[in-house]
Amino acid sequence: MAATDAEVDRLRRMVNEPTTDTYSDDDMADAIERYPLVDARGESPLVESTTTPGTLTENDDWTATYDLNAAAADIWSEKAAILAQDFDFAADGAKYNRSQAYDQAMQTSRYYQARRAPKTVTARPEPKVPEYENFPWVGNLPEVD
Repeated sequence: MAATDAEVDRLRRMVNEPTTDTYSDDDMADAIERYPLVDARGESPLVESTTTPGTLTENDDWTATYDLNAAAADIWSEKAAILAQDFDFAADGAKYNRSQAYDQAMQTSRYYQARRAPKTVTARPEPKVPEYENFPWVGNLPEVD
């Protein structure tokens, strides 16, 4: 599923890009679609098939839900990369602090990174570890002289 026009408009406001001069609507939609989320019903955008080895396929039951904060953080990082070449200088008695634009873009990127949706990862040991039912616990025993 694709990002909606409302999501694209909201992302434009979040990254202060009101026109399509720098980022087209397709660019914004691509940034949004990089961050799919589990929907309100708990459906994931991709599901693992029952084949061995499992493969990921699109979930037709998933309602398109995206993390706009993560997309905004990416775009602000791109904007900061463009501004990274600017440097401070003084000329004719005036001081030009052009690096402040970079600092502000990075601060805004960190702002949106802090508001991303939480992710959950399930760790599974591979290969599977055999169960040690009769293994005695020896943690924190005093040392013997």
